[in-house]
Formats: sequence, C-alpha cells, structure tokens
Amino acid sequence: MKIIAIVSVLVAGLAMPALCQTAVTEIKMTAKKYEFDPSQIKVKQGDHVRLIITATDRDHGIKIAAFHIEQELKKGEPTTIEFTADKTGTFPFECSKFCGLGHKRMKGELVVE
Repeated sequence: MKIIAIVSVLVAGLAMPALCQTAVTEIKMTAKKYEFDPSQIKVKQGDHVRLIITATDRDHGIKIAAFHIEQELKKGEPTTIEFTADKTGTFPFECSKFCGLGHKRMKGELVVE
C-alpha cells in the first residue's frame, strides 16, 4: 500500500506543472515603412504575451517603455518578444530604430484589459 501511495504522489506531482502552465497569447506582427500591423494589440491582464514581429522592408525596432521592452527587428527575421501583461491600461509602442522620414509616425498601442 505504501508503494502505491508514493507512486501516486509522484505521478500527481509530475502532472501538476502541466496543469499550472499559463496559456500564451501569441500575436504575429509585421513592421514596415512607418507602420506596425496590427497597430493595436489587445490582451488581458495576466496574459503571457508572445509577439512575433517580422520587419519586411528594412531593419526596425520596437519599444514598449511601460514593459521595459526595446528590441531590434532585423529585416526578414522573425523576432520573438515575450512578457507578462501585469498591469492594465493603454500603452504606446513605437519604432526604436530610425527608419526614414516617417519614423516618428511609426507607432501603435498595447491595450491590457
């Protein structure tokens, strides 16, 4: 009986991490001449967010200051950025690498509900 109880506890313990894993909200984006697509991202507070961003025309960058994110985006290479949306609100993001005359207009917003 003791052996069965120990095995049951071990098996239950191994299964628990799979049950406790947080779901990932994955969003695919593109960065191109003066725009992000989509330019608005909506997630829920507490979500583990995975952004997969591909710069299609040249190198760009993305900065989401509220979540301490600043990442270079190399042309043609999908870049993955992961974070937890731990606060609610609307947070701006922008291109963080000069990309031409329309650079200052290359913005978007992250909405955490």
